[in-house]
Amino acid sequence: MTSEQPTLLSPRILLPFALVTLIWGSTWIVIKGQLGIVPPSWSVTYRFAVAAIAMFAFAMVRREHLLLDFRAMAFAAVLGVAQFTFNFNFVYRAEQHITSGLVAVLFALLIVPNTLLGRAFLKTRLERRFLVGAGIAIVGVGLMILHEYRVASVGADEVLLGTALTLAGVLSASTANIMQGTRMARSQSMVVMIAWAMLFGAIADGSYAWVTTGPPAIEPTAAYVGGVLYLGIVASAVTFPLYFNVIRAVGPGQAAWSSVLIPIIAMGFSTAFENYRWAALSIAGGVVALIGLGIAVARRPERPSVSGNSVSMPVQPEDQLP
Repeated sequence: MTSEQPTLLSPRILLPFALVTLIWGSTWIVIKGQLGIVPPSWSVTYRFAVAAIAMFAFAMVRREHLLLDFRAMAFAAVLGVAQFTFNFNFVYRAEQHITSGLVAVLFALLIVPNTLLGRAFLKTRLERRFLVGAGIAIVGVGLMILHEYRVASVGADEVLLGTALTLAGVLSASTANIMQGTRMARSQSMVVMIAWAMLFGAIADGSYAWVTTGPPAIEPTAAYVGGVLYLGIVASAVTFPLYFNVIRAVGPGQAAWSSVLIPIIAMGFSTAFENYRWAALSIAGGVVALIGLGIAVARRPERPSVSGNSVSMPVQPEDQLP
């Protein structure tokens, strides 16, 4: 990267980066407020129905062509189901069992399957720095899970179930991330592809919700409806374009620092609103996890390259954060 190129500290990059990181750090506690009267699957459906409408409106304002060819439409459908159906249904259910802060910390490990699957399918390089950092981060998260397991008032089984659901969401999001590293995804309009993926995801969410829980249910309160609008518009339709612009400007390596900062913000919200109590083990685990993640994302390759039929591109957790 030359001196003429922007960095995360460049004002025009730092402001949207900070805004996206703060918003995504807050979503975990907002999701907690969506759980109650309304089944989680319907809450996910409403979120991405709102997000899809907002994204299509944004695409029309930009005067973009809204239709995709058959292959691109099928791609968007698979992407939407992986990212906006499986991923978020797992996450919403995980927060029924463990604190939102712990879910956020676990989700920060998305960089691990991203890189391993990127190596397998996109021919990205595995660096020693990443392997060391990822190993350290996993140890740190393990310490936090151990603390939750020991002190959980809901029972150790609940902690294990919440952890398993979160990791299933991580794998679903990672699958979508790898798809977005392909030539097919990069050849399409970012806004239009995301809009269709959100729409297909919302349709799949609604179908699953109706089959498993019955007709649509709604909680007619300002808190619930406001949470849906916040998650759908602010935390989905607004943040995705902002974050992708950061990636295009400084590369996915620098942009991936959001995955290190988001758990800190999320745990702060959990402390303030969920009465999360930090103990020596959880503090140590959090510090170790963030150190490991910092090592893992530091000085990653910044630019994709295309050679023949293969794509060489560092894949980071670009668009899976709730």
